Amino acid sequence: MTQSLLSRRKLLMGLGVGSAAALAGCSSSGSSRARIIGLTAFDGRPSRASADSRYREMYGAMVDGGHRIPAIDLSRVDPIYYRQEVDDPTGEAPGTVVVDTARKFAYVVQPGGRAMRYGVGVGREGFGWAGRAKIQWKRKWPTWTPPAEMIARKPELAQYADGMEPGIANPLGARALYLFQGGRDTLYRLHGSPEYWTIGTAGSSGCIRFMNQDIIDLYDRVPSGAPVVVRQSGIV
Repeated sequence: MTQSLLSRRKLLMGLGVGSAAALAGCSSSGSSRARIIGLTAFDGRPSRASADSRYREMYGAMVDGGHRIPAIDLSRVDPIYYRQEVDDPTGEAPGTVVVDTARKFAYVVQPGGRAMRYGVGVGREGFGWAGRAKIQWKRKWPTWTPPAEMIARKPELAQYADGMEPGIANPLGARALYLFQGGRDTLYRLHGSPEYWTIGTAGSSGCIRFMNQDIIDLYDRVPSGAPVVVRQSGIV
């Protein structure tokens, strides 16, 4: 186990946070339900890409598992972070998921030197993790459980002490992929987020968040057991 993983685990266990409860670290907000509307838009000018019918369809409203996922307001997401197929810059084997935390991209390596690229949000400084892991299991519409120390800071979260029901306001979004290393839970997840305007930023407690439409696409592309590489230094 890497030193960073040991330090992360020691911190969480010292707080009395079990691996299931540690999912709260994947939230960019202690109260996403209250933050869904009216925050932090993309600062740049709207581009022609945001008007492209391909992207409007890709990020349109959808119903999944009985939950309605709203359309992404593309003017609030930098077009560089829209899902797209690119030349593979990672050098990893096909089927590998690679996260470039420096540039806020995730890749699924494909045959023939190509990769599917997604924009992501990553952990703020001090909450990063890097290394090789695998997707131990995957969940559709997972629950989210804030740990006791978060509830102590934000008593309004006590209503979720037994888990926040799945849904569009849930901080884990439509899908969660659970990363293990050497048979141990790293406590990090690849997951959806209702706060799509945070894609391309570093503001969570460490997990890698995607737009819900993108995490569904990723979930369908990679099986349990797929290798994952998280790089903090960036990909040239």
